[in-house]
Amino acid sequence: MNIKKQKNFANGTVYCLQLEDGRLIETTDTFLPYYTKDAIGRKQNMLDNNQLGDRSERWMIGVSVMSGCPVGCKFCATGQMKGWRSLTSAEIFSQVMFIISQSGYNPNDSKEFKINYTRMGEPFLNIANVIDAINAISHIYPNAHHYVSTIGIKGSDYSWIKGNITLQISLHSLDEEHRNWLIPFKNKMTIPELGMIATRSNLKTTLNLTLVDEADFNIERLKENFPPEHFFIKLSPINPNTVSEKNNLGKGVVEGVNLV
Repeated sequence: MNIKKQKNFANGTVYCLQLEDGRLIETTDTFLPYYTKDAIGRKQNMLDNNQLGDRSERWMIGVSVMSGCPVGCKFCATGQMKGWRSLTSAEIFSQVMFIISQSGYNPNDSKEFKINYTRMGEPFLNIANVIDAINAISHIYPNAHHYVSTIGIKGSDYSWIKGNITLQISLHSLDEEHRNWLIPFKNKMTIPELGMIATRSNLKTTLNLTLVDEADFNIERLKENFPPEHFFIKLSPINPNTVSEKNNLGKGVVEGVNLV
């Protein structure tokens, strides 16, 4: 894979990589201070100061599982791409090795080494290759923690989400009708069905809400479906792009910062 573009941030880099068949993917290399890992205990996830840490503390590599994506979220820039295809396990694995090679840092020296399956694509629509990649990475780096994001594909098996593997549910709205508009993929679980997911990871299942309107957050529905002993709430900003602008979504409820 070749670097087509890259953008550097205060705490890392976003790469646009070209695969052998010419298709493009996005891969990220980021880091944060180790104390940010305890967001639940600290009851917030803000930085205490302008010290951003380094790869020896919390090192996170974000990988794509597809080039393009069939889901079509209304605020996702991936929707600009023509067509999509699932990546092979080798292509997913190679993104991790690429970042390690670029950084020159040994993941075994990090307090936390985390692989986020959160860039392009829906992992549970390519789950066999994702699992193979996780196994290959874990074989070389047994300290790696794997963080798999999904919209909740109907019929998926979540029994393997345990130990060093954590699940993130991309929810985005607690109003079912608006969620269906934001995530126009028919074969996904309902909000009550998502609330029934119980995993055996060493971390809680994360609910990711990229709120485009305050009305998308309903505390009663949240408490009804997602008990706090099993779920952790993460509010994310919209990164404005041509797709979000076309759908008049603005910057959303949560304001972004200059971190990847």
